[in-house]
Amino acid sequence: MSASTIEAAPVPETFSNDDAAQARFEATRRYLAWRRRLLPVIATVSILVIWEVSVHLFDIKPYIAPAPTAVAVKFVEKFGLLMTNLGPTAIEAISGFLLGNIAAVLIATSFVYQRTVEEAFFPVAVMVHTIPVMAYAPILVLLLGNGMSAKVAIAAMICFFPTLVNMTRGLRNVNPQHMELMRILSASPTEIFFKLRFKNSLPYLFSALKIAAATSVIGAIVGEWIGSTTGIGALIIQATYNFDSPLLYATIVVGSCFSAFFFGIISWAERISLKWNVAETI
Repeated sequence: MSASTIEAAPVPETFSNDDAAQARFEATRRYLAWRRRLLPVIATVSILVIWEVSVHLFDIKPYIAPAPTAVAVKFVEKFGLLMTNLGPTAIEAISGFLLGNIAAVLIATSFVYQRTVEEAFFPVAVMVHTIPVMAYAPILVLLLGNGMSAKVAIAAMICFFPTLVNMTRGLRNVNPQHMELMRILSASPTEIFFKLRFKNSLPYLFSALKIAAATSVIGAIVGEWIGSTTGIGALIIQATYNFDSPLLYATIVVGSCFSAFFFGIISWAERISLKWNVAETI
């Protein structure tokens, strides 16, 4: 075979098709990634534009519904005040989040290993969860005082029940074959719990934690409504009584942004912790 024949040898069509398919896959993946990022931005901007135009078109009074530009101006003017009040709310929400979820995990573990405990106390947990937060919040303020303790307790109670239910299900819903294999290998109860039950419960746990990340902020704000002079909840009440709608809306935006940030932190932790379970991290 001559050198010219070797140089003229065509590239196998299979390799060419594989490269083209890979290129199409990468292009589609990049398109979907940008689509997920841009669509929420476009939707948010569209809503703000419609809101701004509607306020001016229908001459809506500022104390009823201020324009987004007025809210933005107030946000800049009162940025220091907003951040000062965000601090206590953030501390209360994070503390309640930790307290409520740790208690839920511990009690869920006792439910799994002691069926009698579950039969006795799970109905009680359901009954407490059915009580509106505005009903038991004043009781907690009376019991714990008007300080931070009552707000933390309210946030913890809101976080508690979803995590209790999800964690109980996750710890119990293990593959029987995996359990039998652990027993054949003479695994200790501690090893079975951490290497099988707890790992299996992580997708369930993170689903509950993402819910709790938002509800803990709500609990802290509701607690501040009952009785507080600082915090996002207290600032909302003050702005409402003063008919300062731009400040009211700016305060709500700050609380919502912190809640979304908290949710994002939990989602990031989920992606890091559940790399082995891709379906649960999408």
